[in-house]
Amino acid sequence: MALALVLNSGSSSLKFQLIDPSADATQPPLASGLVEQIGEPSGAVTLKTGGEKYTVSAPIPDHAVGLSMVFDLMTEHGIGPSQVEITAVGHRVVHGGLLFSQPVVITDEILNMVRDLIPLAPLHNPANIVGIEGAMEILPDVPHVAVFDTGFFHSLPPAAALYAINAEVAAAHGVRRYGFHGTSHEYVSQQVPALIGRDPEHTRQIVCHLGNGASISAVHNGKAIDTSMGMTPLAGIVMGTRSGDIDPGIVFHLHRSAGMSIDEIDTLLNKKSGVKGISGVNDFRELRAMIEQDNQDAWLAYNIYIHNLRKYIGSYMIALGRVDAITFTAGVGENDVDVRASALQDLEVFGIEIDPERNALPNTGPRIISTDSSKVKVLVVPTNEELAIARYAVQLAGE
Repeated sequence: MALALVLNSGSSSLKFQLIDPSADATQPPLASGLVEQIGEPSGAVTLKTGGEKYTVSAPIPDHAVGLSMVFDLMTEHGIGPSQVEITAVGHRVVHGGLLFSQPVVITDEILNMVRDLIPLAPLHNPANIVGIEGAMEILPDVPHVAVFDTGFFHSLPPAAALYAINAEVAAAHGVRRYGFHGTSHEYVSQQVPALIGRDPEHTRQIVCHLGNGASISAVHNGKAIDTSMGMTPLAGIVMGTRSGDIDPGIVFHLHRSAGMSIDEIDTLLNKKSGVKGISGVNDFRELRAMIEQDNQDAWLAYNIYIHNLRKYIGSYMIALGRVDAITFTAGVGENDVDVRASALQDLEVFGIEIDPERNALPNTGPRIISTDSSKVKVLVVPTNEELAIARYAVQLAGE
């Protein structure tokens, strides 16, 4: 059985999954886990396989050591790299800029090109590169493939991709809309046509990827024509800890009036804003519990979140002209019944009717939650970015 190892490297963490790319999306990976606190005095490696969970605690100086510990733990349980056939390693890379529209096999030249994109993603691409280098050191004879978060949005039309700032300045510094969560939006949008019985080449849809980070996309016949995130993942709808769209003058005001530095404002907007900035929590389960206790801050955060979500859905309905499907995915989108209902409340005049009973069903897989008479189909489709990355990796490794 040909397997793919999928890696998602953060600055001090490494998520991994060992996946059969030919498996059904509902099947769990052969193994999954997390390496935490890389570079800190104490660290931990967690492995989940066969319904069991195993943890090793020890200092982890770098990503290569962390991955080596992962392989040691996997070997103990019969699924190490010498015991199973790993045919490719797929790496999630956040930013591909304008250089990468498709996944690519990683070479030294490709790695240098990803390194050149660090100014566009200073928090993410360096960590992605470190993870790639560590994995290539441990598995030098296996093809490594980069799959870019921005790739699906590479073909955005200029009217959606470009900002109305000085064109020379924008071109010189790479200022434009890149979009993120692209692997999820592409994977989910590819599932929808079959679920609603339409030709993929004639399907217009809106995909709502609602997690702690959240983004919306408009997909016209398989291609993205707009997306809510922008040059960075900070733009778009209100998120768990991110502000989403704000008046850019707020940044200047906070610098001049509050004396905040650029780094302080960056931290405020990315980590201390959004739902958490208003209510104190960013987990929607906690937010719901607070609302049920009549917490007004939680209720306000929820209403602002829904208001922004509905604005984007509405604008993409206009951009698409005709909407065949609206799909919810990711943690909040797949599991929060109330968010889905609130997002599409009172839109019957636009042919959108959610069935309350279908909407309330547990998240057991792709399903339609609109009424039979709804002109626009509303769906819940669990995302599986890791499976998508695994399939790309094995495909490219075999070419």
